[in-house]
Amino acid sequence: MTKDIFELPAPPVSSIVGHLFDLGQDPLSFLSACRDYGDIVPLRLGLTPTCLLTNPEYIEEVLKNREHFIKSRGFRVLKSLLGEGLLTAEGDSWFRQRRLAQSVFHQKRISGYGETMVDYTYRMLQSWQDGEVHDIHADMMRLTLEIVMKCIFNTDVNAGEAKVVANALDMTMHWFESKRRQNFLVWEWFPRPENIRYRHAIAEMDAAIYQLISDRRDRNENRNDLLSMLMDAQDEETHEQMNDQQLRDEVATLMLAGHETTANALSWTWMLLSQHPQIRAKLEAELQQVLQGNLPTIDDLRRLPYTQQVIKESMRLYPPVSLMGREAAQDTKIGEYEVSQGTTIMISQWVMHRHPQYFERPEAFQPERWTEEFEKQLPRGVYIPFGDGPRICIGKSFAQMEAALLLATIAQYFQADLMFGFSIVPQPSITLRPEYGVKVKLKQIAHLPSLPKQQEQVSAPR
Repeated sequence: MTKDIFELPAPPVSSIVGHLFDLGQDPLSFLSACRDYGDIVPLRLGLTPTCLLTNPEYIEEVLKNREHFIKSRGFRVLKSLLGEGLLTAEGDSWFRQRRLAQSVFHQKRISGYGETMVDYTYRMLQSWQDGEVHDIHADMMRLTLEIVMKCIFNTDVNAGEAKVVANALDMTMHWFESKRRQNFLVWEWFPRPENIRYRHAIAEMDAAIYQLISDRRDRNENRNDLLSMLMDAQDEETHEQMNDQQLRDEVATLMLAGHETTANALSWTWMLLSQHPQIRAKLEAELQQVLQGNLPTIDDLRRLPYTQQVIKESMRLYPPVSLMGREAAQDTKIGEYEVSQGTTIMISQWVMHRHPQYFERPEAFQPERWTEEFEKQLPRGVYIPFGDGPRICIGKSFAQMEAALLLATIAQYFQADLMFGFSIVPQPSITLRPEYGVKVKLKQIAHLPSLPKQQEQVSAPR
């Protein structure tokens, strides 16, 4: 016998718009408090029937069933930016794109980008000076964007079309965040100044991406970058390849997802390491023992287990994405509960990653908890920084490799100490950003290695 979700215990409603005001004021605290009400918590967000899932079995059930549960309305707004890319597409469109893109993100292929990641990080460190004050979140955003643009187009972010794309992407990110704060009550087509700038930014970005695609087709050259791989990708069954529109959508998706989440994960990591000097010392000791002052390579990562644990624990406490939304595409069930078509399903990484049922001292920063035994006994649906199911982030391996290489490179030579009195506020938007950045004072702890002449020319600023 099925049960009605909306007969379950729920937080008290304090407004005519239901729980919308409470969620808007402090979403992370509100959703964390909701966990106490049970495995499924019914919510009312305006006129939209909604529920929060806190049972990992239910979370897995929803994430695995891509036909019954599609991306939620708030996330679908991103289609104006990303089109039918992997983040936003549904149904057959998504399945076909995923099949085409899968080979592009094969582990052997993305491993080739490790040297690019380290080279660009070395370039950044050459400009750092002992005692400088930096917003390290801005540094990480700039660095990861340069890396992803190099990996996609095999060109520097400061060059021509790539710079236009980067500027347009940044503007559209700010637009989306402002609209989320307004609960999307102001439509993008309404002729407000910020909406006009948003549409203009997308048009500029489209023109730049299409020009890069056109130039690549005209030259008929393979530059061993992600764009070339996407252009060469062929459906095993139909032998079809991506047209220009599909390429544009996937490139825009890669640019958004390929730098934002890694930059945020690293920013929170620097904050946590500054707050926990004993953990930072243990990390530095591993890096010194394994790397001995040299720049890391892909092969070094398997010998850096504590570095990997630091990143996993940082993404537990501060997941790059703190909230996912799904919508019931038809009348269906979650467990034994009825779910009506149109119901919004909320899944919060922030809530699950800090769940006391699965994590001892859940608010504490303890990288050592991530043993092989611990991960084996952790139920699926609890630790989901990259999502799960068929729509798990296709760039997961790329992001994990990048975060580990950048952390290992930087932490050997510099410490980042938080500026006293600077307020760091998590901002749960598309991603979990520090709203006002992360202000730190740099302390150089080792000299940068000298590179061979050939590598110096590759890594020198352009």
